[in-house]
This record gives sequence, C-alpha cells and structure tokens, in this order.
Amino acid sequence: MDTGQAPDLAPEQKRWAFFASTLFLTAVGFLGYALAEGAMITFAIGWVALQFFGFAGALKFGKGDFAHPLFKSQVFLHVIAVMLLMALIFRGPA
Repeated sequence: MDTGQAPDLAPEQKRWAFFASTLFLTAVGFLGYALAEGAMITFAIGWVALQFFGFAGALKFGKGDFAHPLFKSQVFLHVIAVMLLMALIFRGPA
C-alpha cells in the first residue's frame, strides 16, 4: 500500500471538483429543506442519490480525473437540475 502523498491536482481539476462539491452541498441542503418543509422530498432524495452514484461512476470510468469529459457532463447535468429547481421555485404555486 502506497502511503506517499497524493499528487497535486491541476487547476482545471480543482475547478471541476469545486463545482461538483458545490452542487452536491446544494443538493444536501435542499434535502434538509425538503425534509423540514415536507415538500418535494422524492426529488430531493433522488437528486442526492443521482449525484452520489453519478459522480462516483464518472470518477471510476475517468480513472479519478476530475477534468474527464464524463465528469464534466455530470456537473452540467446537475447544473440543469438546479435550473429546473429554480424554475419550479420562481414559478410558484400554479
């Protein structure tokens, strides 16, 4: 087992890891809000699960590269989910 230091990430990898972690924390925060308010619980749980398995799978297939195109597509997928969530919130009750 190698106990040496992990190599430093390139700036692009750091940027994509930051975007992914920000989206994941947003999803976890929305899950807490959904559980507290009792609204959109299924979406909130599904979104966190989709991120968990999506990012883990993208990192597995991308061999740990945060700048891999598959990982980037996962980030953009969740950016679209944030935009849809914002559209639902700003639209208000129908």
